[in-house]
Amino acid sequence: MNDWRKRLFALGLALFASALAAGCEDALDSSGRSQAPIPGETLALMDKIGTTPAAPMLIRAYKQEAEFEIWKMKSDGQYALLKTYPMCRWSGQLGPKLQEGDHQVPEGFYTITPAQMNPNSHYYLSFNVGYPNAYDRALDRTGGDIMVHGICSSAGCFSMTDPQIAEIYAIAREAFNGGQAAIQMQSFPFRMSAQNLARHRLDPNIAFWKEIKNGADHFEVSKTEPDVLICDRHYVFGARSDKDVDASAPCPAGLQRDDQIEAAVVEKATQDDSAVATLVAQGVRPVRLVYQDGGQNAAFAGKDEDASAPEALSRGPTEILLDNSGRPLPPGAKLAAPPRHDATTGHDATTGAGQPQASLDALRPSAD
Repeated sequence: MNDWRKRLFALGLALFASALAAGCEDALDSSGRSQAPIPGETLALMDKIGTTPAAPMLIRAYKQEAEFEIWKMKSDGQYALLKTYPMCRWSGQLGPKLQEGDHQVPEGFYTITPAQMNPNSHYYLSFNVGYPNAYDRALDRTGGDIMVHGICSSAGCFSMTDPQIAEIYAIAREAFNGGQAAIQMQSFPFRMSAQNLARHRLDPNIAFWKEIKNGADHFEVSKTEPDVLICDRHYVFGARSDKDVDASAPCPAGLQRDDQIEAAVVEKATQDDSAVATLVAQGVRPVRLVYQDGGQNAAFAGKDEDASAPEALSRGPTEILLDNSGRPLPPGAKLAAPPRHDATTGHDATTGAGQPQASLDALRPSAD
């Protein structure tokens, strides 16, 4: 009898453990975050622009404007803007990521594959942007695990709200399910408008920014994903090669290009350069923006989003007015605020007065 009771007790424990295990699995499956459907409103937008959930997608992000765009391929092979999401948080300053621990959000062209999607993220959902890429490695840049994620908390990542990342994740999942092998992500310091380029013309990163602007221009004129090669420690856009390409070695001869797209890129660059020169002649002063620790889209101002380091977001960046050699002008000058991009109209809109002129040394962030 005692043996029977022991066997019954052991069987009960086994069944209880099995039920617990099943319950844990059910709880994980029932959360359904990574399998949440694309919202009906977004599906309607896809239909409106002539695309489907299975069609390829492309991402463009802008730090200064704190905006995150999803583009979808139409039936004619060209991309159309699907949605612009206000970014809840990004950290650091304008400029590329250089090393581990600098809290910088990277800038450049990156590749996202299905293996980089993380359905079990501690930040609701996330995916790795692919930093460092071959360009970063050729320049000995360090660091990694740069994510787009939820929770609105950033220490070097692109941070969205939980509903935003759930939707973005679902759009990416369906594009991968539709056969897309990799998603291109274009990360920029700001929208490459003539106004922004004129204002940032003396920034130490301007040569790099003009380099990745060439990639932006390829996309703008063709609305197709630009081919990206990295050789001689530079980005080369709109080119293909039948030979192996080494990011640190000279670019191979005989690169293949689309002459029509290249002509349109040259024409656009010439027009943009002319517009910048006109703005400079009209008195647009060079500035440097100094952030306490990154930024946040104005759509979140005064809201209860649980952003990390909210004190760093309270006043936005301070504008440092520069002379023509790039040195800070004496304190006390007042500056107009940089134009805020209106995601609804697609144009820049002027906002109120900017932050007062301040000493650059006093505002330069300490090393991480």
